[in-house]
Parts: sequence; structure tokens; C-alpha cells
Amino acid sequence: MSGRPDADLPPDTQTAEETTEDARQDAPVDSPEDTLVDAPEEAPEDAYEDDDEHDDEGDDEDLLAARARRARWAAAGTGAVLALAGTAAALLRAAGTAPVLVPAAYACGAAVCALAAVLGARGRTRRALWTTVAGVMVMALGDQFD
Repeated sequence: MSGRPDADLPPDTQTAEETTEDARQDAPVDSPEDTLVDAPEEAPEDAYEDDDEHDDEGDDEDLLAARARRARWAAAGTGAVLALAGTAAALLRAAGTAPVLVPAAYACGAAVCALAAVLGARGRTRRALWTTVAGVMVMALGDQFD
């Protein structure tokens, strides 16, 4: 099976290979020179020496710093939100008729998520991720006792 459809696709949905193959089949070749593709002109080697826009080292460092900042904010924010949710759940469960183990588990899970928020704010994002997972698991385990 060739994988080609029976009907021709519109030009905007054809792949580059299909488009060039169809163009080669339809266009008559007059001479071997017509089949050669001209190489694009290259800029001289010293064209970008004085240009500050092509300084990749500074751009990479800025990009890495921005990614690290976003990761810290995400880890700290997620830990804080889950800590608040766990605290609220612990208070609601403590006010109800749930066994004592349930609000205690929610409170412990909230404390672990708060620790994850602190770790995330300090830049320990991998540890914060796994600490957040552990805190949510403690809260889920506490919910199972209900």
C-alpha cells in the first residue's frame, strides 16, 4: 500500500513531498540545468560580529532564569493552594461527625503541602513536587477512613 490517497488533495493540505513530486511529474524538463536547485547566498562570516542581537549566551541565560522563576512560582503557589484546601477540609471534617483520624490526616497533608510551598519558594522545585504529591496522598488516605 503506497499510502497516497486516490483523489488529489487541495494544495494547502498536501505535504511538501507530495507537492514537489506532483510538480516534477507535471513540469517538462528541458535541460539538466533546470533540475538543479540554486544554493541560497550565505552572509559573510563577519556580518554578525558587531551585532548584539545575535548574542545567544545572554538569551539562553535569560530564558533559563525565566523558566526557573516560573517553576518556583508554580511550586510555591500549588503548595500554598493545596495547604489552604487541606486546612479547610480538616476544619470542615472536624466540625462534622467524622472520626478523629480524618481531620488529622487532612491537617498533616496540609502541613506537608505547606512544606512543599516553602521548598518551591526556595528553588527546590523537584523536592517540592514530590512533597506536594505526598501531601495530597496523605489527604486522600485520610479521606478513605471516612
